[in-house]
Amino acid sequence: MSRHIQITFDARDPRALSCFWRDALGYVHPGPPGVALPEGADALAAWDEFLARIGVPEEQRNTSSAVEDPDGHGPRLFFQQVPEDKVAKNRVHLDVRAAPGLEGDERMAALEAECHRLVALGATRVRRHEPAPPLSAGFIVLTDPEGNEFCLD
Repeated sequence: MSRHIQITFDARDPRALSCFWRDALGYVHPGPPGVALPEGADALAAWDEFLARIGVPEEQRNTSSAVEDPDGHGPRLFFQQVPEDKVAKNRVHLDVRAAPGLEGDERMAALEAECHRLVALGATRVRRHEPAPPLSAGFIVLTDPEGNEFCLD
């Protein structure tokens, strides 16, 4: 039997990093437990109100965050606050499928367009790998705002 997974990121600023990945992947922030959010409601504002209502001190309200695929297909991403900065290369990274079914120049143009969008959101471009058939169709390496490597594939 298969299992569902959650991918957890250590982060200095869980809320900001979750916002980057929400916008990068088209995910959403879930609402607080027991709170029904109307269509278009600001889930982060609902969390602020919820945490204040249950007495969580303001300095502890950014210790975690999460985003989810609104279609229910992709894994949930969870962000937990840690005191230390990232110091080494990831041993696991995400491949963001930005050009499915495309090949050659058309594929690389689609990856470049998505790279431009993600850099505007706070990502940093690291390098481009040109297509090398038959083993590689080409990809672009980036880092998120806290330095976690990922690929546009």
